[in-house]
Amino acid sequence: MLRSNNRKYNELRQIKIVKNYIKYAEGSTMIKMGDTKIICTASVEEKVPLFLRGSRKGWISAEYSMIPRANQIRNIRDSIKGKINGRSSEIQRLIGRSLRSVVDLFKLEERTIWIDCDVIQADGGTRTAAIIGSFVALHDALTYLRLEGKIDEMPITDYIGAISAGIVDGEMVLDLDFKEDSHAQVDMNMVMTEKGEVVEIQGTAEGKPFSKGNMQELVKLAELGIKEVIEIEKKLLD
Repeated sequence: MLRSNNRKYNELRQIKIVKNYIKYAEGSTMIKMGDTKIICTASVEEKVPLFLRGSRKGWISAEYSMIPRANQIRNIRDSIKGKINGRSSEIQRLIGRSLRSVVDLFKLEERTIWIDCDVIQADGGTRTAAIIGSFVALHDALTYLRLEGKIDEMPITDYIGAISAGIVDGEMVLDLDFKEDSHAQVDMNMVMTEKGEVVEIQGTAEGKPFSKGNMQELVKLAELGIKEVIEIEKKLLD
């Protein structure tokens, strides 16, 4: 199968991450994966949700949205519709779960890190790119807290990465763009730590079910991609 930019089946799109993209946020990035572009910010708030007050435990929460012309057609803003659409709600919960899985929330103490992800251009893989960009922004926000003396040590327990894999025209491919995603027979998103521990697997068949063997092969393919993603994060953060 001929892929865009002559990519091999197991090849990621080019990833570029710009740190400190928003000067006011404690942590921020602009991540570009192929033609997908997302701005991620991490903001520190010196309080926690009501259910955590008095627990000596912090929290990480995420919000995700697309600007109206991030896609091929204009979308109506959630603020105009008066509610968050189901897809955005699902993705922001995924981002929050993923980041909390690699942070010792007790070391964060009673404060909240707000993660905001704004997709400015969408060409597939926005949820996985948002997790990558958010992790780097979160790392910078936590570094800020440590340098300010507000926390004693970094709460991050592991690196985390995310990537998509799928079956397109009968072939397994890594890191699907929009064209591939739109006619994939199977679409899978995977979130994993550097230790190889799985945070989440979202796999969906279109048209007909796929075999357990195919699922295992897709997981292996995604794992290879996530290892590459984490190496990029480590070079940037080290």
